Amino acid sequence: MSSTPVTRRGTALAAALLSTSLVLTACGGDGDDTGDKAAAETHSVKAENGTVKIPADPRRIVTIGNTNLPFIDLGGKPVGVTEVSDSELDVLPQEQKAAYEAAEVVGSDGGEVDLEKLAALKPDLILVQFHSNDWGKVGKRLESIAPTVYWGLDTEWKAFADAIGKAGNVTDELGRQKAEFKEKVGKIKETYRTTIADTSFVDVSRGDWSDPGTFYIADIGCSEIARDDIGLDLPEAAEGKEPLAYESLPFEQIGELSEYGVITYPVDAEGRPTEPFVPVTKTNTWKALPAVSSGRALGVFCPGNNSYGPVLRYLDSLDRALATLPPK
Repeated sequence: MSSTPVTRRGTALAAALLSTSLVLTACGGDGDDTGDKAAAETHSVKAENGTVKIPADPRRIVTIGNTNLPFIDLGGKPVGVTEVSDSELDVLPQEQKAAYEAAEVVGSDGGEVDLEKLAALKPDLILVQFHSNDWGKVGKRLESIAPTVYWGLDTEWKAFADAIGKAGNVTDELGRQKAEFKEKVGKIKETYRTTIADTSFVDVSRGDWSDPGTFYIADIGCSEIARDDIGLDLPEAAEGKEPLAYESLPFEQIGELSEYGVITYPVDAEGRPTEPFVPVTKTNTWKALPAVSSGRALGVFCPGNNSYGPVLRYLDSLDRALATLPPK
C-alpha cells in the first residue's frame, strides 16, 4: 500500500482531463544533435499500462498525481507537476521544495489538469499515479502527448520507488537511499531487539478529514513500515478486511488503548502533536492512559511513506522516540 488514506486526484482529475478541448500536436522540438541522439535511445519498462518504450535518458519529465514528490525525492527535476498540498510542501527538504517550485504547474491540487499547458512543455516522458478507473478514461490522451508510465494507487511503495527510479533514470540516488534504509532498519532492530520482542504497540492518529470527536488506529502508512520492516507488534486488519485506519473510533474508546504497552502518535518535525491530533491529547481519557502517564506514549514524525527519503526521516524519528522509553 503506497500511502495513508488516499483522498485526492481521483474523479476530479479524470473529469478535468476529459472536459479539456484540445488539438494535441506532436511533442518534438528543435534541439542539438546530442539532445536528439539522447532522445532517440530508448528502453522498455513494465507498468500497469503495459510495457512502455521510453527514453533511456529522459530530459523533460512531467509528473502527475502521486508521482510528483517521489520523483523529486530521488533527485529528479520535473519540468511540469501537479499541485501538492501545503502540508506536503511544508515538510520537504529545502532543495526538494525548490525543485518542485521550479517546475511548471499543469494541474491544481483539486485534480484539474491543463492538457494544453502540459503539451506545450514538450515532455519526453509523463509519470502518473492515480486510480485505475480514471486511467481507463484518460490514459490514451496522456499517451498521445508523450510516452506515459502509469501506476495505480495500490502499488507498494518500494516497488513504486524502484519503478520511478528506472523510468526517470534516477537509479543512482535510489540505490543510495535503499542502502541507507537497510542500514537504519538493521540498526533499530538490533538496538531495540528486546523492546521489539517483548512489547505490544499501537499507532493511533487523527487526520484533518476525521469527524469531530474521532480518531483511528493506524495500520497503514508509516506504521506499516514499523510493523513489516522493523517488526513492532502492531495491530492490523484481518486478511481481506479494510485497513483499521479506515474506521473512525469515538473518543470514548481511547481508554481501550490501555491494553498496549507503548502508544505512538503523530507529531510534526519539531516534535509537537500534529494539529488534528491535539484534541485527542486534551482528553482526560488520553491523559489517564498508563502509557501516557508513564512516558511510554511516543510522538513520531512521519513526513510520508511513498518514497525512501521521507521514510528515512520517519525511521530517524522512530529511533529517537524508542531511545526515550523508560525501563519497564
